[in-house]
Amino acid sequence: MGGRGECPTVRWTGRPAVPGARSTGQIFHQPRVRHIEPLLRRAVPHGGPGRPSLPGTRPARTERHGTADRAAGPTRRAVCAVNALPPGRKASYRGTVTTQMIILNGGSSAGKSGIARCLQAVLPEPWLVFGIDSLVDALPPRLRGPDGGIEFAADGGVHVGAGFRALEAAWMEGVAATARAGAKVVVDDVFLGGAASQQRWRKALEGLDVLWVGVRCAPDVAAARETARGDRAEGMAASQADLVHEGVSYDLEVDTTRTESLECARTIAARLG
Repeated sequence: MGGRGECPTVRWTGRPAVPGARSTGQIFHQPRVRHIEPLLRRAVPHGGPGRPSLPGTRPARTERHGTADRAAGPTRRAVCAVNALPPGRKASYRGTVTTQMIILNGGSSAGKSGIARCLQAVLPEPWLVFGIDSLVDALPPRLRGPDGGIEFAADGGVHVGAGFRALEAAWMEGVAATARAGAKVVVDDVFLGGAASQQRWRKALEGLDVLWVGVRCAPDVAAARETARGDRAEGMAASQADLVHEGVSYDLEVDTTRTESLECARTIAARLG
């Protein structure tokens, strides 16, 4: 139920990562990318659950049904580029992180997944990302319909039944257990129930240090991304843009309408305790 921007991996190797690459200090870039900042300024402001699409690996997989965005915009995908650090060094702009989980909530095509991947790149410790799309992908076919599971209507509406809610509750408890076991976790979710959805998470995350982040995007911009992607029912992005935030309380909000994934990720990183 989500989307993905891209955060290219930069390897710390002491030599160019690919033939013909050039070096800048200890950070090596792919050929033809001379200056990353102009590239970032030109990128469509967006970030984008699904699997990452990293340069030199395989193209980003496009979800069939998601409720957040996986393509970066009407014309091109935003790029998340970061400065690599040598092994053992932490980012100098932050201290010890006590926050155990980051919950990103936003509608379809809001850019949550791109932000999540950029958070993995800019944060000094390893963070796992779990998205609601992964739960939907794991459902048996009989629960992808009106019989108690989750149904995606032609008009962009999403209808959730008791069967899905029961499995969702178990999934939430599992994600919470991962954080309690010591892993740092980013969750990419779509609060279709607004405040009620947040309350379900609060119950599962009791006792954990959580940063709640609202990811907003103007309905028309989200709808344009939806149309460009072509894998969602028309109307999903616009209908969810405000709905998922109703009654939800946040520690921080970011807006991807005109702000890139990387900048949003850095804003979130700066707020971690």
